Amino acid sequence: MEENLLTSVRSAVFKGSDSLEGTCTKIEGYDFNAGVDYSKLLKSMASTGFQASNLGDAIHVVNQMLDWRLSYETPAEDCSEEERDEEYRKSVKCKVFLGFTSNLISSGVRDTVRYLAEHRMVDVLVTTAGGIEEDLIKCLAATYKGDFYLSGAHLRSKGLNRIGNLLVPNENYCKFEDWIIPIFDQMLKEQNSEVLLNHIILAFVSYLSLPEVTCAHTSSIFKHWSVKVFDIHFICVTGANWSVSLLVLPKSDNIAMKKPANVLWTPSKVIARLGKEINNESSYLYWAYKNKIPVFCPGLTDGSLGDMLYFHSFRNPGLIIDIVQDIRAMNGEAIHANPRKTGMIILGGGMPKHHICNANMMRNGADYAVFINTAQEFDGSDSGARPDEAVSWGKIRGSAQTVKVHCDATIAFPLLVAETFAAKMNKRL
Repeated sequence: MEENLLTSVRSAVFKGSDSLEGTCTKIEGYDFNAGVDYSKLLKSMASTGFQASNLGDAIHVVNQMLDWRLSYETPAEDCSEEERDEEYRKSVKCKVFLGFTSNLISSGVRDTVRYLAEHRMVDVLVTTAGGIEEDLIKCLAATYKGDFYLSGAHLRSKGLNRIGNLLVPNENYCKFEDWIIPIFDQMLKEQNSEVLLNHIILAFVSYLSLPEVTCAHTSSIFKHWSVKVFDIHFICVTGANWSVSLLVLPKSDNIAMKKPANVLWTPSKVIARLGKEINNESSYLYWAYKNKIPVFCPGLTDGSLGDMLYFHSFRNPGLIIDIVQDIRAMNGEAIHANPRKTGMIILGGGMPKHHICNANMMRNGADYAVFINTAQEFDGSDSGARPDEAVSWGKIRGSAQTVKVHCDATIAFPLLVAETFAAKMNKRL
């Protein structure tokens, strides 16, 4: 009986197992006896286990994202002649969306984002208000390393703001206000100048009783062009069956001589303007502006930028920022990506993560997705959700290559960039 019991125990403890040889990666780490080779060290992450393996998988997914070409796919039966051209197909790459939260721009990851924008390695950027203002403020004044455990009351008495273990003197925001308010003034002036010119032309053509013009609701059927010679502006206005050769107006600071359009500022247009105005090569917004990379921020008022807009609305009211045009533009970036694949690299959670995922839902999901954050999913938050949850919404395709790295992005993202974007750049040089 004792022998039977022992046999039963042994069968429970030493249960037979299926072979994993050839089907799973063998776990082994980097051998420092071979010296220090950082590229090999990063490659070894995939076989190290735990979140090191997830980082290794993320490196693999991003490299797949960057290597993809339309020529890898079989041409669709209904594709255009251009899409059948082999050289064209080789030139079509994956469209890369990069999202990040504001704290990463407060940190040194800003310089990693700037590198990607500088070399046009990503196609669309999405961030929060802090991700905009912190980039601009760093061009005006420095952020410093502090400590997570510094007393909030003591820091407040010293005029120092804490972001984790970073310190931002409040004076930095005063400098930001001094810099940005005149820009808002000019933007408002340009906005109102557009409207004023429309009214002037409509009143003029109405006075001449020209056909096909309705002035009551500023609805018109005409085109106009303008040129400035010395201090005089000359405008040619034409309709369907008529034309007025010249309208001469004295030079005026209140009239913008440009083609009238229903121009309203949008968050992305505001951001591009700020990138232009900062004119500083340390700024990722400067490089995004210069390389025509759209930067979207649906929550533009949720930060110091919102404070500045709030104060400006009392000092010089009337500035309009239209979010509807930006949601059309953002969703359009995904919808009109075809025949390209799309890839998402999202650092942190919140609004940038959802904004990118939701836009890609419009095209039945992204083809690649890498999430890097420390949020957990047990509370049902979108920030903590794994890629598979986004698959259920159609935000990521069921066939997509995906991975979530549970790690502080200040650690993981520079390492990921080193073994993907930067490694490919170095090979080209």
